[in-house]
Amino acid sequence: MVSQALLLLLGTATTLASELSFPPPTTLASNGYANWGAGTWPPASVGVPLVPQTADSEILSLISQIDPARMEHTIRTLVNFGTRHTASTTTSLTRGIGAARKWLLKEMQEYAKPANGMIKVSMPCYFQPAEPENGLPIGVDICNVQAEIKGTVDPNRTIVYTGHYDSRRINGSDYENDAPGADDNASAVSIALEMVRILGLSVAKNQPAASIIISAVAGEEQGLYGSTFLANTLKNASVNVEADFNNDIVGTGSNAPFNKLNQHTIRIFSGGTDILDLPEATIDEIITTGYQDDTPSRNLARFIQEVNAGAAHTTEMEVAILYKTDRFDRGGDHEPFLEVGFPAVRFTESNENFFHQHQDPREENGVVFGDNIEFVDFDYTARVGKVNMLGMLSMANAPDLPKNFTYVPLYGFLASDEQAPVASLDNVVMFNWNTEPKDPLLDHFEIVWRSMSSQQWTHTLDVGTVSTATLDISRDNAVFGLRAVGKDGKKSPAVLALPDSF
Repeated sequence: MVSQALLLLLGTATTLASELSFPPPTTLASNGYANWGAGTWPPASVGVPLVPQTADSEILSLISQIDPARMEHTIRTLVNFGTRHTASTTTSLTRGIGAARKWLLKEMQEYAKPANGMIKVSMPCYFQPAEPENGLPIGVDICNVQAEIKGTVDPNRTIVYTGHYDSRRINGSDYENDAPGADDNASAVSIALEMVRILGLSVAKNQPAASIIISAVAGEEQGLYGSTFLANTLKNASVNVEADFNNDIVGTGSNAPFNKLNQHTIRIFSGGTDILDLPEATIDEIITTGYQDDTPSRNLARFIQEVNAGAAHTTEMEVAILYKTDRFDRGGDHEPFLEVGFPAVRFTESNENFFHQHQDPREENGVVFGDNIEFVDFDYTARVGKVNMLGMLSMANAPDLPKNFTYVPLYGFLASDEQAPVASLDNVVMFNWNTEPKDPLLDHFEIVWRSMSSQQWTHTLDVGTVSTATLDISRDNAVFGLRAVGKDGKKSPAVLALPDSF
């Protein structure tokens, strides 16, 4: 039992700390442990604390229409095709990847009908020669099934959703035997179809400002073929792809350890400077300044996490950002987008179960192996779908990303000679950016910043519609970004400042 004297001493110490304006007591994270990584420094003297942006009632209404029962129907139908191996049969009406893609095309076309032609459904294909070393023993047609919605304000600015519909066994070359692929990756395809269905009913009245492509891609398990085809097609057409939301293995949060938090958490993998399609000197500068955690993909992940936080009462999910392109020694359909310079992230369930991935369906000594439908939680997948749809619609209806956001290296720095202006010696940071051509959705810009130890933006400063700003904070102590704010309050992802010499 704690003595009265000790309680009195503790109370006195707390009072003294308050009177002397010491830092506030250590805060606790949701798990009850000390939130020691957040810190309270540098002092929050610039801007105001950032409050997560909230979605409007229209977007919340749309994401609330995601139906777990319909998603179960999609997953069950795809599993019932037996195998969807990239080289499986294309002549059967009931088995193989050919039957699967015909069914997906028919479903998307049906869901797009209420849009009165505003959703274009297609199945672009190309011939992929055999690559036995990758598990493709014969040459095949790689066909993506996708829906495209043209934006009303800037149709070239495009947000992409990808999820592969092929499946595999332990032997990646086995294209004849069953490979259910319920979680990997019929789960993500069910999200794609639900988004097309819901937007098909709404887009005729409320078309997004930017374009949206929702694609079920093929050939992921053998070589990311379909996503590479899509990313290269968009790159060659000079499409301004500002995000690829790639989903792969998003079927359950119920894997061991059985924790309720797993059932309401989705991981987002986001790459660093290793995947940037930028000149080497620019990447070196980003690394030198310690801004390697602020690549476009990681700022995309921050954006998704923030808008989800503002609508968590509807999504019933939290987003965990991982600072890596993918899991250990793994890959996915977001990588071809990264390779051509497009921001891209990967959504994957909170804790994977390898008994049910790339396994031959069987039971051994009471242990069930195989990616079977009984191991998919349709409510969980529906919640993941809400996070995706929320992020995509929020981004598509926000202003375009700010352009040419830079800082002045010699402002707030050492003097090069005695003639250096006195003002340039203040330990501050000066930013410049483009304001023309003006985005019709734009209301103002805001600078966001956070301490070097924080993963998410913590403060924001409204800088109006000017093209320059000076902040009274050392750039050594914080990370800065700029984002555009629309007339309706929707905000773009933040962009990182590069030195104005780049």
